[in-house]
Amino acid sequence: MNTVAVIDYGMGNLHSVAKALEHAPQRANVIITSDLQTIVNADRVVLPGVGAMRDCMAEMRRLGVDTVVNEVLAQGKPLLAVCVGMQALMRFSAENNGVNCLNILPGEVKYFGEQLRDPRTQQRLKVPHMGWNEVTQTRAHPLWQGIAQDSRFYFVHSYYVQADVENQVVGRTHYGIPFAAALARDNLFAVQFHPEKSAQAGLQLYENFLNWDGKV
Repeated sequence: MNTVAVIDYGMGNLHSVAKALEHAPQRANVIITSDLQTIVNADRVVLPGVGAMRDCMAEMRRLGVDTVVNEVLAQGKPLLAVCVGMQALMRFSAENNGVNCLNILPGEVKYFGEQLRDPRTQQRLKVPHMGWNEVTQTRAHPLWQGIAQDSRFYFVHSYYVQADVENQVVGRTHYGIPFAAALARDNLFAVQFHPEKSAQAGLQLYENFLNWDGKV
């Protein structure tokens, strides 16, 4: 049976993620843990995240999560990052007056801004971006299997990822501006939305993750 470590660094909706993984048709032994050896020994790893980036990065570094994420990736094991977990992978975030992140993927995290508007109607858009929105799959990937193009997923975020490498963007969403909704490189897949809050499409993504061998 698959062992999936959901990394606990005190800054994520851990139990919602774990429950969604447990309800996927592919059976898995889901462990919420901050123990670095347990994380390294798992077959698959999930890096969740909610909250302020400065606090997230401080706790990751204090607990050694930054090191263990790199070790998991180096071993070729599948790793899924969710929401702030995805943002933490970037080089830098504008949140909290600027925070250096894990620098695993090239790019930055930027603020939507107070004057965000719908380009068609010029109507002002609320920040945070909260609710259901379509994700356009820009590149084929095993984690998109069985998920229809432009399926809707649930978002809650005030900051978005601007990726430096275009072919690492595998999903895009539009909210005033286009932004990266999903990134992928080798055995790493990251999403800005919350699959655990995204009904059938989200459960399918978790199911795909449990079946994924980390290869594309």
